[in-house]
Amino acid sequence: MLIVMDRSATPADVGRVVDAAERMGLKAHPIPGEQRTAVGITGNRGTVEPTAFENLPGVLEVIKVSHPYKLVSREFHPDDTVVSIGGVPVGGKRLAIIAGPCAVESLEQTVTIAREVKARGAHLLRGGAYKPRTSPYSFQGLGEEGLKILAAAREETGLPVVTEALDTSSIDVVAKYADCLQIGARNMQNFELLKAAGRIGKPVLLKRGMSATLEEFLLAAEYVLAEGNPNVVLCERGVRTFSDFTRNTLDLSVIPAVERLSHLPILVDPSHGTGRRHKVAPMSFASIAAGADGVAIEVHHQPELALSDGPQALTPALFSDLMARLQPIAAAVGRTL
Repeated sequence: MLIVMDRSATPADVGRVVDAAERMGLKAHPIPGEQRTAVGITGNRGTVEPTAFENLPGVLEVIKVSHPYKLVSREFHPDDTVVSIGGVPVGGKRLAIIAGPCAVESLEQTVTIAREVKARGAHLLRGGAYKPRTSPYSFQGLGEEGLKILAAAREETGLPVVTEALDTSSIDVVAKYADCLQIGARNMQNFELLKAAGRIGKPVLLKRGMSATLEEFLLAAEYVLAEGNPNVVLCERGVRTFSDFTRNTLDLSVIPAVERLSHLPILVDPSHGTGRRHKVAPMSFASIAAGADGVAIEVHHQPELALSDGPQALTPALFSDLMARLQPIAAAVGRTL
């Protein structure tokens, strides 16, 4: 349920609501807003009625939340959430551009690409130190050495780092170096990993599973928020369909659906979503036109030599062209770069 406080409610009034919820064995999540504060209550299995809170001082209204996901819903949090990743806002008027290689291969490769994308307007650096691959014989990443390289690239360019945490055994070491923990498509329903990411508290970029429904996607985010971490960014990266002309089917219709149901920002990854270099720019433009809060683009200065996903990586020159052509589209939908 959602407890809406009166505009004149004091912090002490909010505290009484939180204390009452905790005495009932529930979790209370204060949600400050521009006009008033609300308190989201989770853990109610139907045994606690709204009357338990209605007569507390400062309470204006108690609303039952109909969705199975609570904390990610607009019923709980009507205002858009803006997540800060290393000082870079994701959500709001300014679009967030994440760019970098699919995999960290060497210090020279990563720093070179980081410099290139920074010079062309990227705000955040992507790169995988731990790589979940379909084939056991494919490049699996450099592990902690790759994380150290990403940290060096951040030191060189000032770009905050977004990188994947693959499992609960490595999440602590990833969090030591990363500004944002990515939960990949294959791990969207790895519930122990989601809970661990929530407890660590760093921003989380949650990718949609390749066969996940919208409800499953939002419930995965709920796992992170339920652990006390509100800083989740959703990411559409394509779903599996019968199409044979693209690696995945990039489901851009999920963007307005998410924005109607949830306050969380949503990005699009057109690189993994299409798997083809020539499709990345058109789908980036379509993503922003559809209302996405930004895009995540794979860039490699020598894609023909890349150890992972070279066919979908843009060269720095192509990334520069994409950024230039994105400007008028962003302006047309009231956004900036």
